[in-house]
Amino acid sequence: MPLLERARVEVYLPDLPRAAYYNLLAELTQEFTYTFGGCTIIHGLDGSYLSEAGSLIQDRINLIYTNTPYAFEANFETISTYADKLKAAVNTALEEETVLIAVLRVYHSQ
Repeated sequence: MPLLERARVEVYLPDLPRAAYYNLLAELTQEFTYTFGGCTIIHGLDGSYLSEAGSLIQDRINLIYTNTPYAFEANFETISTYADKLKAAVNTALEEETVLIAVLRVYHSQ
């Protein structure tokens, strides 16, 4: 069987005990579920990054991702626009620069 090319949207969200982070995770869950039919959440991942000052920051992260119905290549502009709007919404909700949004090509069996 041939594989289907799709775009996956991933959001790496700091796992902090604040209402804004819980609320955003709930909003992303609802957004991905209603827009794309579902999502997966992985809680409590360990991460690290360099701050703007060059200090190593240890971080706990929640990963939420969804697979879109869109072929990556054929719908690159649509997917890119969605990722930009998603990043703007996340930045508005948290005023946080350490949220990573990644979009990648995945292949599903039929």
